[in-house]
This record gives sequence, structure tokens and C-alpha cells, in this order.
Amino acid sequence: MNEMVIDRAGPRVDSTIEKAKTALLALQREDGHWVFELEADATIPSEYILLVHYLGEKPDLTLEAKIGNYLRRVQGAHGGWPLFHNGAFDISATVKAYFALKMIGDDINAPHMVRAREAILAHGGAAHANVFTRILLALYGQLSWKNVPTIPVELILVPRWFPIHLWKMSYWARTVLVPLLVLAAKKPLARNPRKIGVDELFAPGRRTPPGRAPHQSRAWYAFFHTLDKVLKVVEPYWPSRLHQRAIDACVAFVTERLNGEDGLGAIYPAMVNSVMMFDLLGYPANHPDRAIARRSVEKLLVVKEDEAYCQPCVSPVWDTALACHALMETREGDTSEKVVRGLEWLKTRQVLDVKGDWVDEKPNVRPGGWAFQYNNAHYPDLDDTAVVVMALDRARDSIAPQADYGEAIARGREWVEGLQSRNGGWGAFDADNSYHYLNNIPFADHGALLDPPTEDVTGRCIGMLAQLGEAPDSPRMKEAIAYLERVQMKDGSWFGRWGVNYIYGTWSVLAGLNAAKVDPQTPMIRRAADWLVSIQNGDGGWGEDCASYKLDYAGYEQSVSTASQTAWALLALMAAGDVNHPAVARGIRYLQDTQDEHGLWPQEEYTGGGFPRVFYLRYHGYPKFFPLWAVARYRNLTQSNSRAVAYGL
Repeated sequence: MNEMVIDRAGPRVDSTIEKAKTALLALQREDGHWVFELEADATIPSEYILLVHYLGEKPDLTLEAKIGNYLRRVQGAHGGWPLFHNGAFDISATVKAYFALKMIGDDINAPHMVRAREAILAHGGAAHANVFTRILLALYGQLSWKNVPTIPVELILVPRWFPIHLWKMSYWARTVLVPLLVLAAKKPLARNPRKIGVDELFAPGRRTPPGRAPHQSRAWYAFFHTLDKVLKVVEPYWPSRLHQRAIDACVAFVTERLNGEDGLGAIYPAMVNSVMMFDLLGYPANHPDRAIARRSVEKLLVVKEDEAYCQPCVSPVWDTALACHALMETREGDTSEKVVRGLEWLKTRQVLDVKGDWVDEKPNVRPGGWAFQYNNAHYPDLDDTAVVVMALDRARDSIAPQADYGEAIARGREWVEGLQSRNGGWGAFDADNSYHYLNNIPFADHGALLDPPTEDVTGRCIGMLAQLGEAPDSPRMKEAIAYLERVQMKDGSWFGRWGVNYIYGTWSVLAGLNAAKVDPQTPMIRRAADWLVSIQNGDGGWGEDCASYKLDYAGYEQSVSTASQTAWALLALMAAGDVNHPAVARGIRYLQDTQDEHGLWPQEEYTGGGFPRVFYLRYHGYPKFFPLWAVARYRNLTQSNSRAVAYGL
């Protein structure tokens, strides 16, 4: 076993690292940051096409053709469109893709359209799509608003103690919902100059919604469904002055958070809803608020020679911080200057002056976090903040001892500490966002209305605190570790909310526990490490499918190996003290054997989490920096006297 390790940490490992490092450095932007494509499913490019026609804008025919090429390419063998590469049929994505292709001129009798239509009808027709798709169909006059859950605009005025309140929802739900409240109140109709409809997607006599979602309890659903019926009856009788006051409050909310050309919430659905809201309220196209909201959407487009698609958001802070970690792991002097440039860019992105929506739960905490996107001051997140702080601290400890990172690190740490939830864990954007009954309202058929503490973010925050010197027996660390002990799965893994899935969660937690100096021989860590070894594929890699996000997890299901998930498993095992385990050597060999001629790794699979069971992400940067990180760490540990990982990530 030791001979294998020594051989694999020799010249071939050096070559693997050198090629990957060179390729990653070549992708750095002029100002020091990295940003890679962030791809979701067919839904968002389809919605982009439909937005243009909703507004009655003159379409860019070349762009439409390129988006059409993209949509046809990613159509599944089942006839519909999946939520991730090679995934199962999804009716909502399929309805939108079909509608968009028909809008740009695809013949409904073309084979790909026939297959899509037949698949939709076989699954109950377009009325069985999710709430957001049914709202889009209502905006186009294809479905009655009676078949959409009632969300009264007056919701924005209810007091904080009210059970259904915007600040009891996640940031993404809040930013998407507020402009949508105005749309639902006024029920506009798309301009739709081409007069395209999709009546053929509805099964005869079946235009009613699908009913209770699988995650919703019968009792809660019955209550909220009854409430929805009552709201539909009383909606026309809301006092007009109260109605207008609520609309004005929605506009004020959106305007305060427009976020320049980065858009409302810096996420596509919220940005598009803000554009439609301004349009509905009569704002001309050249009005500053509407114009900047519209430009924010255009900035999400990825246009290539033959194809184009629209991203759900962009990930420069996340990509830059992780790329810096990977490059620092190489410990090679020619990377230092470029890493420092990346860190200096990150430093300028810290949110220090804006008390975002998180202040509703934690009013006495000073801002100090980082957002995921270029700018999103109202919505920094704990995950990015922890990763950036660890990178700054690591650089201060190694490649940039004279750097002025002290205040940035201190403010970031203060913000993370302040947003710990009562159960000991951390959510992504808010503290104690755990009002689980809200996922039973009809609007929440996606089951993603909340941002409760999760294992992966908690592992990251523990790692950051421990790297900065927090004692393992401090109250906050003890509470966090106890939380992780409580939520560990029976097979030894941890759930991964923001990455797919149990491999990602297990890596995040083991990295944090290692930094916190939890004994690697404790049952909690040994069970996790044994689980990772047990699920290694025969080719030496690791893989996990997005379909692993089930309501009732029954254990790991084998999937094809991917570069990023293999890297996570390797980093996890090394954090658990198992660098000399044969499984690690096999994993390193897998990465060596699959590196391409450019020094990077191919990966079409989606390994990023958006919303479990609803929305997934393909981070194009993941196979560019995670494998480099894992191989470089392997070299460092096998060539040093210590086998301990020194950092929290």
C-alpha cells in the first residue's frame, strides 16, 4: 500500500498538478477574479424567450435560433426535458421548452415537438405542471388564474407575528414573490405579438392543478387549500386603498433591492418578475428602474457560436474563492501573485455597510459577509463568507504574510458567528429560517420556500471558526458539532444541500470536524469515512446522481464517476486522516487517467444543488479547480511528516 502511495505522489502527480494549475491560471480575468458558466435546465432559457414575447419586444432572431439549438440538444430520450443531464422527464421544464420552441417557429409536427407533446399529455397535461409554470401559462392566457394559488398582494403588509410572512421565507422566495404579488393582483396578459398558444398541451377536460405535492402533509394541505378557496372568494372585495398601499410597498421593496445591473436578488426569476412588474405598472422601457432591471437579465446570457442559454445567476465570488484555495494548495511560487490578485478582488466585494434582510432575525449583528454574485448586498451568504475568510486567512498564513486582511477576516467572522441558528447549525442566508409548515401552502409545491440550517453550510462555518482559532469546546462549536452528530445519516453520510449530495455534505462536514480537531477515530468520523470507501466505483472515482434527493433517503445509489465528486470524496477522506488508504490512491489515479489534454477534466453531469428535487446546477468551474485541489493536497500530505490537513476546507 505504501509503495503505491509513494509512486503516485511522484512525477505523474507533479505533471497532473502542473497541467491543471496552468490551465486554471489561464482562465483568470484581468482584474484578478475567476467566473465560470453556471448552467441550469431548459427552464430559464425557455423563460427568457417567453419574456421577450411577453413584453412585446422585437426579438433577436439570431439569439432565438441559438437558444433553440440549445433546447433541442438537451431534450431527453424520453421526449421531454430533464432537470439535469440524463435526468428523468420533468413536466414543467418540458412545457416551457415546448412553448419556447413553438414561439420561435418550430413546427408542432416536427418529431421533437411531437415527442414532447406526447410526453406532456402522458403525464396529465400542462395543468399538472408546477405553480411557476401555471403562472406563466396564466400570464399568456393559456390557463385561468383560478388554477393558480391565490397570493394576495396584501401579504406584504401583514405583521411579523402572522404565520405566513415574507420574512419567514427564504431570500430567494422573498425576492421572487414580492414582484409576483403585483402580477397576481393585476393578472396581466402577455402581449404575445405572434399570438402563440399551447392549447394542445392540455388533456381534454383537465385544467385543474395537480393537488397536494409529495412533501406536503394531508392536514396542512387541507387547511391551506381551504384557505386558498376562501381567498379566491374574498379577493375582489379587498379595500382598494389597502390594495394600492400593498402594491406601493412591493414596488418600494423591489426598488430598494434592484442591485444595479446585477438585478433583484441577483437571481433570474426575481429579476424577470421585477421587469414584468415595472412593465405592468406602466413604467416606460427607458425608465431607469425598468431599464436597469431589464439589462440585468441580458447579462445572464451565454452566447456561443451555435448555441446560447441563460444562466440562473453568476458565481464569481464562489469561483474565485475556490480557485484561490486550489491554487494555494499547490504551494508553488508562480501562483502566489495571481492568487493575491484574486484575493484582493474578493476583499473589495465584502458587504460592510448594508444591513440586508437577514437583519430581521438578527438585528444587532453587523454586516460583514460576501455574496455569491458580483453584487448582492442585501443577500450575502454564510457559505461564501466562510470560504472567502478561510482563503484570506490561509494566504495571510502563507503566500501574503504582509497583506492587510485582518479587518476583513474579523468582520466576516463576526457576521458568521452572529447568524448561527438556535439548533447550532447555519443556514445559507438567514438564521432560524425553519418555519417548515410554510412548505405546505399551495404556492410551495416545490418544497423550497425555506432556508433552514444544513449540514454542508454548518461544516463550512465550523471549519472557518476552527481555522481562525476557535476552541473546539467553545459553546458555539459544541452546539454546532452536536447538531452535526444529530443529523448524521444512519449509513454515516451527511446530506448536501448545495452540492450533490451526500458525497458533498460528507466532505463539508469532515473538513469542518478535522479543523475543529475532533478525533478522527471517533465513531462519527469513522462511519463517514467507511461510507465513502464503500461507495467508491470500480474505476476509482466517485459519483452521485441528482436523483439522490429523495423525500425518504434509503441509501446511496450507484452513479457514474465525476471529477468534482471524486475530488470531494478524496478531500473528505484526507480530512478524516485516511490519506494512506488504498481508496485514496485509486481515486487519485482516476483523476490522473481522466485529465484531458488541456489539463482539465470533462464533466457534463450536474453536481450543484439549487433546490432539492426541483432545480440543479452544473458549475462549469467545479471540474477545473476541485480535482487540482485534491491531487495537490494528496501530494502535500504524502510528502510531509504530518498527515493532518491544516485548514478548514
